[in-house]
Amino acid sequence: MFIIGIGGGTGSGKTTVANKINEIIGKENCIILPMDNYYRDMSHIPLEERKKYNYDHPDMIEYTLMIGHLEQLISGKSIDLPEYDFTQYTRTGNFVKLEPKSVIIVEGIFALYYDDLRKFYNLSIFVDAESDVRFIRRLERDIKERGRTIESVINQYLNLVKPMHDAYVEPTKKYADLIIPKGGFNEKAIDVVVEFIFKKLAES
Repeated sequence: MFIIGIGGGTGSGKTTVANKINEIIGKENCIILPMDNYYRDMSHIPLEERKKYNYDHPDMIEYTLMIGHLEQLISGKSIDLPEYDFTQYTRTGNFVKLEPKSVIIVEGIFALYYDDLRKFYNLSIFVDAESDVRFIRRLERDIKERGRTIESVINQYLNLVKPMHDAYVEPTKKYADLIIPKGGFNEKAIDVVVEFIFKKLAES
């Protein structure tokens, strides 16, 4: 089994890189474990209060649950991946069953942050992109997919996202075996990663 950690800032192209690797290797051989599904369930707090929390801080990820699920997959057991509703800041109560595959991709802004998670990786990747590009992608995503207003996204970015990126995400670049600039549009880098994975799988 080959475990890949893909970290990087919001809107950097992590998901695109993970999906492209997944497609090339083949979904019959590879699964993606998205960190976004492991945000803490805030259903016990009124909605207006939930909105005030800092969701760009690593404490908002229930990473111990994610580690437990990763360990289950490594041991050959399936997991129930929780679904998360970003418009309500809660888990939906629904799950997606994930079966273990020979390649597991852990993807999220804090994928390289937690020591206990990094130790599982055979390859650590940091996806890099210019800050203005990342902001535009975040703006588009949060408006289209998460029901946010332009004003709320801008305020959140300036007051929380950027400071948290500088404090917690950007420093994880030092843990990367490979840094991919230009995000998901860097086809050459993705080809190199895939070739490396195939080589390692052939050796095992």
